[in-house]
Amino acid sequence: MATAHIQAEFGEIAKTVLMPGDPLRAKYIVDKYLENPIQFNSVRNMLGYTGHYKGKKISIMGSGMGMPSIGIYSYELFSHYGVDTIIRIGSAGSYVENIKIYDVVLGNSAYSESSYAKVQSGYEKDKSYPSEKLNSYISKKALELNISIHEACIHSSDVFYVKGGTDYKKLVQDHGCTCVEMESFALFHNAQVLGKNAACLLTISDSFITQENISAKERQSSFDTMMILALESAIGFQ
Repeated sequence: MATAHIQAEFGEIAKTVLMPGDPLRAKYIVDKYLENPIQFNSVRNMLGYTGHYKGKKISIMGSGMGMPSIGIYSYELFSHYGVDTIIRIGSAGSYVENIKIYDVVLGNSAYSESSYAKVQSGYEKDKSYPSEKLNSYISKKALELNISIHEACIHSSDVFYVKGGTDYKKLVQDHGCTCVEMESFALFHNAQVLGKNAACLLTISDSFITQENISAKERQSSFDTMMILALESAIGFQ
C-alpha cells in the first residue's frame, strides 16, 4: 500500500535498496547498470526504480538531502515495504589529509549534533552505527574487487552553511570524524530501531584540507567505483 511519500505497492520494491541523495544519480545508476528497470516512485520527483543486476532483484531510490529526508524514506522502506537492507551511496567532504578527492569511505560510525535520534526514540548518544555484518561484507567485497576504501567515522551534520565555518579540526580531534555528509546518522538509527541492515559508502567530492572540489555534474555521474562496490555487495549480501 502506498505511503504519503512513496507511491509503490508492496512487492514492487526489492529487499535491498541503494540510496544516493540525488534522484538523478539514482536514474544514472539504473540506466547504466540495471536490467529491465521499472519506476516505482515519482512523488516529489524522488525517483525510485526496481530492476535486476546480474540476475538479482535490486532497487535504487533517491533519499534527498539531510536527515529528515532520508529519515522519512528509509523508515517507510523498512517499515512499510519489507526492505531489509539499505546502502547509502553519497558524497562527502574530507576533513583529513589522507582521504582525498574520489576516495571511497565506508562509515563505521556516524557522529552528529542532531536531535534526530532523541526525538525519534529517546536515543541520547551522539553516535549511531551501521550493521556490523553488512559492513564486514562490503569490506571483504572491496578486497575481492581490488577497491581501496577507508573505514572511518563520518560527521553527519544538520547544517551545510555554518556561520564562521565548520571547526573541522575539533571534530577530527574530539570525535574522530574524517569526513562530513548529512544523512548516515539517521539512516543507521532507523535501521537499529527497526532491526534492519544499513551501511554508508561515500565518495569524497571536496576537501577541507586542499579546497579541491568536483562539479555537481561529476557528482551525479562519476562515482562508478563506489556504485559498483555497492551493487556487488548488495547482491552478495541478499
